[in-house]
Amino acid sequence: MYIPKYYKVTDADEIREFVQKTSFGTMVTTKQGKPIATHLPLSFSKKEEDYYITGHMAYGNPQWRTFETCEEVLVMYQGPHAYISSSWYEHENVPTWNYQAVHVYGTASILTEEELQQELTMMLQKYEKHRENPVLWEKLSPQVLEKEMKGIVGFKIKVKEIQAAYKLSQNRNEKDYLNIVDKLHEEEDINSHQMGKVMEKRLKS
Repeated sequence: MYIPKYYKVTDADEIREFVQKTSFGTMVTTKQGKPIATHLPLSFSKKEEDYYITGHMAYGNPQWRTFETCEEVLVMYQGPHAYISSSWYEHENVPTWNYQAVHVYGTASILTEEELQQELTMMLQKYEKHRENPVLWEKLSPQVLEKEMKGIVGFKIKVKEIQAAYKLSQNRNEKDYLNIVDKLHEEEDINSHQMGKVMEKRLKS
């Protein structure tokens, strides 16, 4: 990923927090030179000294069969993004677009049935435990679990490299920066509001 120096993020803790919070990524592999992409809920965790991305996809999805032939897979995470009008600057300039993006490169392999069960158990726990009637692994019937397990393939990606870019108007002066934040909150687009909050948080950090 091309990352100008203003926007490069190197803080490992900040990147991990972003990936864990975003939790939904696009996995890209290739088959005979053609890119294949799948959009998936994913988990990010550390085991001993290595980091892993884990998840699952439909058995009918041909992408998991490319794991053996791909030296590396790419997983892309994207945060809020927003159009930035140059009319918000003190001086003449051109419009641009602010965004947050993290690219993770690694090697993928298939989970065992036991590993897949652990992955699904943790995912349900993460997204269901706070609900009034949580749908947890131990509450589902063996018949339902057996049927659903047959229809999916679990995978893990051993992380080799992470690249992160946060384009948040860091190259603008303070007055322009604050005005951009105000203008983003005035927009009707929800992504603009979220970007405004991200930029506000950056001021406080």
